Amino acid sequence: MSRFARIQPEGEERERLSCLDCGHVFYENPKVIVGAVVVHEDRVLLCRRAIEPRQGFWTLPAGYLELGETSAEGAKREVLEEAGARITLDGILAIYDISRIGQVQIIYRARFADAGDPVAEAGPESLEIGLFDWAGIPWGEIAFPSVHWALDAWQRVGQGPLLAPFGNPIDDPRGEGRLQPPRPHEPLRSPHQMPGSPT
Repeated sequence: MSRFARIQPEGEERERLSCLDCGHVFYENPKVIVGAVVVHEDRVLLCRRAIEPRQGFWTLPAGYLELGETSAEGAKREVLEEAGARITLDGILAIYDISRIGQVQIIYRARFADAGDPVAEAGPESLEIGLFDWAGIPWGEIAFPSVHWALDAWQRVGQGPLLAPFGNPIDDPRGEGRLQPPRPHEPLRSPHQMPGSPT
């Protein structure tokens, strides 16, 4: 049976998990997260998480990029899985570094691919979904700091042309900050009813 330890291999500048028998190095690299700010008539699609971490909190539809996918393909898949919606991508809205947990997040701006009323429904990883205008976003129940950042980026650019992607805020350039838990007395706001969903 092979033996593993964290050692500094020859020619490396940091310790890495390595096999002490054959010398193979297991490189651990950041994960790529892909997702989208999906907009319809000045409202944004949010999903209330059915899974940990941050179960019960609201987020953008996003998740891990799979092998063999482009970032655009992954973002479309995540929106379909979490919100049952097919989307058209406008371009990259933001790229965030979350060094605290080893993630790089690529967030697209998107719109529903279907003409007319959007077609969407909560997937297995979502308790519910909703379309929120800016004032109706449940700010006290947002799951992650980068969701705040992406929503702010969307508000700043609106439906205007996408130029250079937004990045981390100046006060958190490495993505090391955490959200503080909401105060217990803050009520959870209800999302706007999706067209065609049960009342």
